[in-house]
Amino acid sequence: MSAVPNLPKTGLAGLAENWTADVMSGFLVFLIALPLCLGISMASGVPPMAGIITAIIGGIVVSRVNGSFVTITGPAAGLIVVILEAVQDLGGGDAMAGYRYTLAAIVCASVIQTLLGIFKAGKLSAFFPSSVVHGMLAAIGIIIMSKQIHTLVGVRPEAKTLFGTIGEIPHSLMELNPEVAAIGGLGLLIMVIWNLLKNRYLKMIPAPILVVVLGVMLGEYFDLEHEHIYMFLPNDPILPHHEYTIGPRFLVAIPENFLAGFTFPDFGRISELAFWEHVITICLVGSLESLISAAAVDKLDPYKRYSDLNRDLTAVGIGNTVAGMVGGLPMIAEIVRSSANINNGARTGWANFFHGAFLLIFVALFPRLIHEIPLAALAALLVFTGYRLAAPREFAKTLAVGKEQLAVFVITIIGVLATDLLIGVAIGMLAEFLVHVLRSVNWHEVLKLYFEIEEEEPGIYRVRVDGAAFFANFLSLKSELSALPEGRTVMFDLSETETIDHTVMEFIHHYCEDYERRGGKAEIHGLEQHQAASGHPLAARKRAVMANGGGPRGEILEFSRS
Repeated sequence: MSAVPNLPKTGLAGLAENWTADVMSGFLVFLIALPLCLGISMASGVPPMAGIITAIIGGIVVSRVNGSFVTITGPAAGLIVVILEAVQDLGGGDAMAGYRYTLAAIVCASVIQTLLGIFKAGKLSAFFPSSVVHGMLAAIGIIIMSKQIHTLVGVRPEAKTLFGTIGEIPHSLMELNPEVAAIGGLGLLIMVIWNLLKNRYLKMIPAPILVVVLGVMLGEYFDLEHEHIYMFLPNDPILPHHEYTIGPRFLVAIPENFLAGFTFPDFGRISELAFWEHVITICLVGSLESLISAAAVDKLDPYKRYSDLNRDLTAVGIGNTVAGMVGGLPMIAEIVRSSANINNGARTGWANFFHGAFLLIFVALFPRLIHEIPLAALAALLVFTGYRLAAPREFAKTLAVGKEQLAVFVITIIGVLATDLLIGVAIGMLAEFLVHVLRSVNWHEVLKLYFEIEEEEPGIYRVRVDGAAFFANFLSLKSELSALPEGRTVMFDLSETETIDHTVMEFIHHYCEDYERRGGKAEIHGLEQHQAASGHPLAARKRAVMANGGGPRGEILEFSRS
C-alpha cells in the first residue's frame, strides 16, 4: 500500500495552506464543545467555567505541542465520575474546598502523566484488557445517567450514595418539575432523533446546539430568570393542583468577568493518602482514555497519519498541569469532537487551536448568553452520552467476542458501581486473569511472553510467538514491534502459541491495519490450529489439544471435547 499523497503541511506552513478549512471546522467544533464543556463541568460538581478553561487550553496550548493531527482535546464525560468523587471526598461537604483540593490533585496527576509520556509509557495502555476498559466506560455511563436524570426533570435527589441515587429515579420522575422536564425531555428527544437521522444535510447541524437553542428559547418562555411559583394545568378538573418553583437556580451560573472564573489549587492535603488515591485515579483514567481515543481518531483520519502517542500523552499532561493551576478540569483527546472535526474537513492541528480560540472569544465577550442555558438542556446531553457508553449494544458486542469477555465486562461494571473506578478496574483485571488460569495458562508463562523477531530475508520480518499471550505479558512484544522499520513485510507466526486472549488478538489485528496504512504489509499465520471462544474474528483462542497426546507440535489430530 503506497503512502497517501498530498499530505497537509504542519506548523506555520500548514496554517498558511489550510487555514480556511481549519477555521471552519474549528468553529463548528466550538459549537459542539461549548454545551458539552458546560455539561461536563456541571456533572463533575465544579463551576461551569472549569470545562471551558480546559477546552481553551487544550485548543490553544496543547494543539501546538501534541503528537496528533486532527484530535480535539478537552474535558470528557469519562472523567466526570473521577472528578466528582474527588470533589466530594476531599471537600468533606464543602464543594469549593473540594474543588480546590481536586485542582491540586489534577496538577500532581498531570505531572505524572507528563513524565509517563516523556519516558514513552504510552504502550502501557495495552496492559488493560479491552473488556475491562469497556466495562469501566459502561459503568461511567450508568453513573452519569443515574445522576443526570434528576437534573433533567428538575429534582434534587436526597440520597448520598450511588445506589441510593439510582433508587430515587422513580421518585424524581413522579415529582418532576413540568417546565424543567419539558426542556430536558425535548432536548433528549432531539439527541435521539439526530442519532437516528440518515439525511447528511440535517446531520451537519450539531445536535447539541439545537438542544441548547431550544432550551434557551423555552427558558425565556418559562421565565427561568426570575424566581416564581406556577401551577401545572391549574384548570384540569382531574389532576391534582401542584405548585412548582422555577428560577435562576435552573440556569447555568457563570461570572460576568472571564478572569473571575479562574480558581487556584490548594495543596493542603498533599501529604494524605486519600489525596494520592485520587491523583492515581485521575492519572490512570485520563491517560488511558486519551491514548485509546487518540489511536481511534487515527483510524478516521482521511490522510492516514499516525500519531506519536507518547508525545500526545506528554502534551496532554502539560495542558492538564496548566489547566489545574487555573481552575480547569483534566482533558483528553476526545473522540466525539475529534470525529466531528474530521467530518467537518479539518486538515491539521490548527483546527483544534481555532476551536479553543473561538471558545475564548465567546466566553470573554458573551458570558450572559451562557447564563441563559438551562441546566436541564445540558443534562439531556449528558444522559444521552451516558446511554451511549452503557447501551445494550455494548453488552452485545462484548458477548460476540466470547462469554468469558462478557463476564469480565459485567464484573468490571459491578465492581466500579459497588466500589470506585480504581478498585473496580482492579477487580476486572483479576477476573480476566482468572479466566486465563482456568484456560490452562501455565504459571511460568504468566509474566513473560516467549517470542522471537527475525529478518528472514531483506525487508521480511517473522514474529514467532510461543506459549500464552495475554494482556499481562505482551508489552515487551508491543515494544519490539514499534521499533520495526516501516514499509516492510511483517509476518506473525502464531502456530506455536498455546493461548491468545482477546486483548492480544485485538492488538495484533490493529497493528497489522496500522502497519499497512503506513505503507507496509502485514500477515497473520497459524490460527487455523486454534479453537476460538466464539465466532468473532478477534475472539480469544486456544490451540487444539491432541487426542492421543502425540504427534509433532502444530499438527492437529483431533479436537478434544469437554
